[in-house]
Amino acid sequence: MRTEQQRGPGRLDEQPRTRWVDQKAFSRRRPDLRLGTRSHRLDSAGDPSGGRITVQHSVRTGTAGYSLLLNAPEELGRRAVGDALRDAVAELRAIDLTYGPNRPQSLVSRLRRGEISPESYPPLTDLVDRCAAMRAATDGWFDAWAVPGGFDPGGLLNGWAVERAAARLRAAGIHDYAVLSGADLTVRGHAAHGGPWRVAVHHPTDSRRAPLVLEMTAGAVGTSGVSGRQGHVVDPHTGEPAGQLVAATVVGPDLAVADAYATALYAAGPVGLSWFRADSAYQALFAHRRR
Repeated sequence: MRTEQQRGPGRLDEQPRTRWVDQKAFSRRRPDLRLGTRSHRLDSAGDPSGGRITVQHSVRTGTAGYSLLLNAPEELGRRAVGDALRDAVAELRAIDLTYGPNRPQSLVSRLRRGEISPESYPPLTDLVDRCAAMRAATDGWFDAWAVPGGFDPGGLLNGWAVERAAARLRAAGIHDYAVLSGADLTVRGHAAHGGPWRVAVHHPTDSRRAPLVLEMTAGAVGTSGVSGRQGHVVDPHTGEPAGQLVAATVVGPDLAVADAYATALYAAGPVGLSWFRADSAYQALFAHRRR
């Protein structure tokens, strides 16, 4: 089955394409990426198709780790590919420094203290607007303002950072890539073998189950709860830690939005499944009750 997903709250310049693959047919092909395991690992890039430059790079900022896989046209040249990679990594580091709510002098912290307004910096305006849009889209279950101390965009900040880094890659002429952070990812184009990115999404609580396999040429997977950490998502209506689900996974066009939906679904529990209609740009892959 192929789903042609429409533009949603995330503003992208490409139409996402995700194909659910028959597990038996997929068993003969190794996935490029695995999500939902403890390592959320990247498998070997394999042999690149002709005329391509493949790069795999991992980096850690103060709050998160990232892995970038690039499959660039050879005519770009290795120097240009290296420059694009450094630019994307610099964007990830800059967002951590500039917007991290745990950094006293970040723009988010200054906004919380009333020292600046959301309109002071265009990227900050975009971040606040996205949080407001997701609060409306989730009936208030994603609420960046319902936390101690005021505005905290943490539920979508990491996905927002990944998408902004990915935009740097596209601007440099690299349209075949995957960027991962923990159990979240965004992909575009094709993997080194020349086909769509093969993504194995493992069941968050039952390692004996076969993974759900996706072939993706554009799109994102956002998760909440897969790490097994409890109490990290708060019910915005009560202020208490959410406890109905053990994990939530959402697929869609934009990682910031998918991340926010996954966070909201984790908080809301089964009632949140009503957000994902058959024709929705975003779909819930996993939403498992806590036993």
